[in-house]
Amino acid sequence: MSAIDNPDLEVDILRDVGALAARLPEWAERAVVGTAYFAVPAALTAVVLLAWLAVRRHPDAPQAVAAVAWSALAAVVAFLVNIPIRGFVARPRPFEDHPDAVTVLTGGHGTPTGYSFVSDHASVAMAVAVGLFLVHRGLGAAACGLALVQGFTQVLMGVHYPTDVIGGFALGTAVALLLAPLAMAVLTPLARRCGRSRRLRRLVVARPGADEGADGGSPEPAGRSGERDGAEHPVAKQRGLAA
Repeated sequence: MSAIDNPDLEVDILRDVGALAARLPEWAERAVVGTAYFAVPAALTAVVLLAWLAVRRHPDAPQAVAAVAWSALAAVVAFLVNIPIRGFVARPRPFEDHPDAVTVLTGGHGTPTGYSFVSDHASVAMAVAVGLFLVHRGLGAAACGLALVQGFTQVLMGVHYPTDVIGGFALGTAVALLLAPLAMAVLTPLARRCGRSRRLRRLVVARPGADEGADGGSPEPAGRSGERDGAEHPVAKQRGLAA
């Protein structure tokens, strides 16, 4: 498929952002690249781990842990789904089509190759963020902020168009939301089984009585536990996911 036609507005944005990038000193360029490729992925990983530690205290811990696990798996699924999309759209990188408007920041890591639409980094980051928001709104909001930073750095480095980033956000959101019921149907029984295992129990529950739901008991209503622990439960009406 031929490359997406670029509206004048998008090229104007590239030119403005490129002018900003051109004024950055070398240390700032390295900081931007390091943020995009290392700091944001590391921070997202830390947020997922924090969510896992938090939800293990829930009375319905197996279901909550399954939702956190889905937030990580959703990133992998979004990356895989994007592979055929990139090949089908075949959009060149902005520095290839508009070298006069784009300043490429590499930070010594080399210029990216491959097609531009959609941004892998944006789709993966947003998939994690939306997946976490389903189970823990506070940490999910923090992850959304990190995803926005990730998207901006991709444009600032000159490796993606703004619409590449927007498309990545849409793809990550769609994967995390639309596949969540199927994922939870598979992951929740696995988490409950781990909760009954002496060796694996600590992966799912953090304290005695937290896995009542795993043993067939009735878990505490989501709203009450969410108020006590400060985290949302992965229970949505008729779906088993948190709002």
